[in-house]
Amino acid sequence: MAELLAREPLLPKEKLSHGSGKTTSFLPSLARLGLKSLMWAIFLVWVAAIFFFPTELVKSLFSRWTKLTEQTVFGLTGSFFLGFSGPILVIALLAFVYIIAFPRDDFKKKSARLPRFRLWTFPVIVDGPFGVVSAAEFIGIVLFSAYVLWTIIAYTVENRSLISKLLFPSNIKLYLFLELTGLRLGLIGLFCLAFLFLPVARGSILLRLIDIPFEHVTRYHVWLGHLTMAMFTLHGLFYVISWALQGRLLHEILEWKDIGIANLPGVISLAAGLLMWVTSLHPVRKNYFELFFYTHQLYVIFVVFLALHVGDFVFSIAAGAIFLFVLDRFLRFCQSRTTVNILSAACHPCGTVELVLSKPANLRYNALGFVFLQVRELSWLQWHPFSVSSSPMDGKHHLSILIKVLGEWTGRLRDIISKVPEQPQISIPSQPKITASVEGPYGHEVPYHLMYENLILVAGGIGISPFFAIISDICRRINEGKPCVPKNVLIIWAVKKSKELSLLSVLNDQAISSSCFNSLQLDILACVTQESEAPLEEGIINADENSRSSSLLTTSGSRMSCLVGTGNNIWSGIYFAVSTFGFVLLYGLVEAYYIVPSAISAWWYRGLLFTICMVASVVILGGSVVFFWHLWEKHSSSARSTEDDEKERTLRNETTTANFASMLTTQYGRRPDFHDLFGSFAKTKGSVDVGVIVCGPPGLQTSVAKECRSQNIRGSWNQPVFHFNSHSFDL
Repeated sequence: MAELLAREPLLPKEKLSHGSGKTTSFLPSLARLGLKSLMWAIFLVWVAAIFFFPTELVKSLFSRWTKLTEQTVFGLTGSFFLGFSGPILVIALLAFVYIIAFPRDDFKKKSARLPRFRLWTFPVIVDGPFGVVSAAEFIGIVLFSAYVLWTIIAYTVENRSLISKLLFPSNIKLYLFLELTGLRLGLIGLFCLAFLFLPVARGSILLRLIDIPFEHVTRYHVWLGHLTMAMFTLHGLFYVISWALQGRLLHEILEWKDIGIANLPGVISLAAGLLMWVTSLHPVRKNYFELFFYTHQLYVIFVVFLALHVGDFVFSIAAGAIFLFVLDRFLRFCQSRTTVNILSAACHPCGTVELVLSKPANLRYNALGFVFLQVRELSWLQWHPFSVSSSPMDGKHHLSILIKVLGEWTGRLRDIISKVPEQPQISIPSQPKITASVEGPYGHEVPYHLMYENLILVAGGIGISPFFAIISDICRRINEGKPCVPKNVLIIWAVKKSKELSLLSVLNDQAISSSCFNSLQLDILACVTQESEAPLEEGIINADENSRSSSLLTTSGSRMSCLVGTGNNIWSGIYFAVSTFGFVLLYGLVEAYYIVPSAISAWWYRGLLFTICMVASVVILGGSVVFFWHLWEKHSSSARSTEDDEKERTLRNETTTANFASMLTTQYGRRPDFHDLFGSFAKTKGSVDVGVIVCGPPGLQTSVAKECRSQNIRGSWNQPVFHFNSHSFDL
């Protein structure tokens, strides 16, 4: 570590000019603040209504609300939908207005004199069942726990008070208490369901609004899933106990009422939910991922039969979040129908596959993006997430990913690529090919790695992949004079074998001009954990360039589709607006011209019609928007040629390219000493904000988060604040 820090200067203090940003006028700033405040106000009122729903005040207000609105054509269903699902859809609509009106393409260094702690980047819990938990996440966990505890206590007290007033035998009171408790638990589960589907809409406008990518919120879905299924399981269990004590268990389970709750659909929905829940537990998910993946497709059965179980107006409590998920799912389906050209593929000797995919010039993403990849020769159903290893500035018409060969799927992919002859122009009838489809890219709305002057990037093995994109992004921005705050970057890379270091050749292949290092200090510290000394062979970094097998695997497909929630903001907004207003209009027409004239009163049938209207509005009305969106993107993309890429490559070939191997310091037989690295940094660099980004296994994240927390707690006023960020994807 002393040798690494001795290199002058690791983190220079000179003020450089490439981090300048744009100034904003007063009126746009005021409009931005007003719109953001409005969304926050709607959200807080919505959450408060759910939190305090057991109180008499909220119940009386909601009763007045239903009496005021149920006389409309939408009836009681409209009252429930507007009260519980309406706010989240209104926020989504305002979010589109916000993102379109105030694009966050410009960024600059914070003007605060002293570094500040931030709730999202300060790790509070670093080990345990929840993994690394930030202060903001901890507050969310506490609030959800408080909500569940408070509502259970409130409803239990209410149930006991209500039953004590009844002049029934004690056994009848017991049955009523069990069923009332089950009813209340089901209601709590339904409110939890209103949040459950929000994190799994990958391109959701809500995730983009708060700038939390899908890869990070998947664990929120896991936490909410455990909570929701626990409530629904207890809901069913209390009813089962009551029915069993009364001796009518089988009769009640098989009952399908027209008026009131239909029990059998609820049993089917709960059974599907239990299968998803059990197979999603970490030991099962880790060892039997395909079982988890396939059983999770039962969410369709779970949602549809839930609607049949409770009817339209009760189901509308959670319909808003489900509708946003359906919007995202249909758009992903449309995007995934496109077969994507694979421009090139390579098998690296370190057990890594590199794919270069064709993309249109107007497909936007940032250097911390990721895609879902399907290879139809391997599976028509499996989609695997991979970080993007190329910067959006590396080229307008291609995108690269690195894939570590770890399991059966990746092993078969490597075998297909390795069987392709080195001269692809030779036509072989049985030559293997790859037919790929892509969903994404997804990721942060704002490239937060560009907002820290000081960056520490910690990678474990193939976790270096997104950091290649970051380095390329920073270097190209500096070379092209675009806004870019980072000036000092330290990469800490832990690998098992020294042959993995040959992946640095991927960064060398980007042909990045060395002129950027006049304004950027980059150091790479590699720790080889399972080798005590350097191998006898020399040139291991550059050896990869000559030993990898590479060939063109271009299929009969095309470029990646731009039909993604994170794509064109205007088209995404039109798709959302047409689908949402179309759903409201369609259900209103069904209510006015079918349900009311036909005197349809069956709850389960009304729930089915509600669900059909929800899906039909997305597929038919939203699908028409997607069709025109696709034509517009196709026309827009065809108007652009690849001449820009050719000019970029020609210009880069005329400049002196950087050799990243020369920036590498390698230590053998040891793991990174984060206490020493972070401590030395804190002592020498003063009071600054330091962005720490980790991509690697859970143990590595825990170690880095623990050190960030320790340094922040022990540090004095003139020491850095380390901001912990995780870029690790764990389904």
